[in-house]
Amino acid sequence: MEENVSASGDVSVAASGGVLTIDVGAVVANWQSLSARVAPARSAAVVKADAYGLGAAPLVGPLYRAGCRDFFVVTLSEAEALRPLLPADATLYVLNGLMPGTAPAFAGHGILPVLNSLSQCRAWAEARRGSLPAVIQVDTGMSRLGLDVAEQQALAAEPDLLAMTGARLIMSHLACADEPDKPGNGEQLSAFRAARERLPGFAGSLAASSGIFLGPDYHFDLCRPGASLYGIETSPLAAGIRPVVSLRVRVAQLREIETGTAVGYGYSFRASRTMRLATLATGYADGWWRRLSNGAGAAFSGDTRLPSVGRVSMDSFSVDVSALPEGALAEGDLVELIGPHQSVDDLARAAGTIGYEVLTSLGRRYSRVYA
Repeated sequence: MEENVSASGDVSVAASGGVLTIDVGAVVANWQSLSARVAPARSAAVVKADAYGLGAAPLVGPLYRAGCRDFFVVTLSEAEALRPLLPADATLYVLNGLMPGTAPAFAGHGILPVLNSLSQCRAWAEARRGSLPAVIQVDTGMSRLGLDVAEQQALAAEPDLLAMTGARLIMSHLACADEPDKPGNGEQLSAFRAARERLPGFAGSLAASSGIFLGPDYHFDLCRPGASLYGIETSPLAAGIRPVVSLRVRVAQLREIETGTAVGYGYSFRASRTMRLATLATGYADGWWRRLSNGAGAAFSGDTRLPSVGRVSMDSFSVDVSALPEGALAEGDLVELIGPHQSVDDLARAAGTIGYEVLTSLGRRYSRVYA
């Protein structure tokens, strides 16, 4: 694939160190599959962190056209960037809530804050003067964001304040949904039901990607898938999620080394035999972690695994290509880092992390192709 295509349209594929392909149709198909699973509840799309590093701007339009009307981000600046890209009937929610002095911007752009404390509820009630709704988040055991039980009781005791927040949805977030057998899931479900009894009359939202697969008891009125949209394995119960990302990177140089030759920083690897190596044009600045050094990580050429050799550096790392026929690779060729032979989650396991971190770490130097 040598065509000049990129997210920005001004950096050619040939000029980049690699090609990151995002399957927009797969993102939409994943949303549609999850939407069908949670019906009659609605399905939102979580597009925070630039759609988990894949680019929110090229994805929100296709998701809207597929029927999505609810979009969650984390910061007001994220929401402000996406607001012009979405029709007026699409709702943008800011999960980190109402920071001091931001109420006019929320109101001016028609963006809904997720109110995470009693003080935020009071600030929003004073600022909105009946004009724009909001979401109230309750803490059900994660001790991160949201009103604790005492604040919920205090808000319930001030019905005028509650009405002035314009709240139309109460939400919370599950801490252990990716581990279906953990008792914390049921405990949080019970705590969320209790919070809705304290603050009755509002729609509810509890499940994000992993929580969707815990079953209908967790779906309530609105679910908030994020990682599942982008092809990440969010639960052992997940099914029907299509892969979204492929990453191929360029061979920057080919060489043959003799027995005893050192490779990379720190001389952490010395050849025990004559070897043929390829230096690949990606490194930890591009989201290929240093912990994938010395065989922990690999590339693929066709079906052949090419293990890493030496330490990963900022802009490159080496792989052993001795298993390939001589001449099978040339400088400038592309080899697979993420794709049919190595998924995002395979890579995460090799790196000792999770698929979320893999996607959000991918650098900006790849040419991005939205297919």
